[in-house]
Amino acid sequence: MNAPDGGSANWPTELKLDKDKRVLTVSFDDGAQFALPAELLRVLSPSAEVQGHSPEQRVTVPGKQNVRIVQLEPVGTYAVRITFDDGHNTGLYMWDYLRDLGVNQEARFRDYLTELADKGLSR
Repeated sequence: MNAPDGGSANWPTELKLDKDKRVLTVSFDDGAQFALPAELLRVLSPSAEVQGHSPEQRVTVPGKQNVRIVQLEPVGTYAVRITFDDGHNTGLYMWDYLRDLGVNQEARFRDYLTELADKGLSR
């Protein structure tokens, strides 16, 4: 089944920010639900500022362990813009990307911690 915009079947039914603004819970129409830490969302932002324009340009973002989400802004019917308390707000988190982060959260976070350690950086 396609989403209302004709794209992904991964259609969100709810985005809920916890009271501390450190966890975004995303629920999908197939019953899947993922609690995504603000730190993970921030350091894996889909923005060009973080991802660059090629894999070689991707930036490792340290020091975001205590980052908080200050705003969620829908972008059309396909994404949400997340504003963090460090001012970052240029990433558009498409529904498929949020689902991918949820499904692969443990591996993505483990890879991030390894990358930090390899570069001598801290959370």
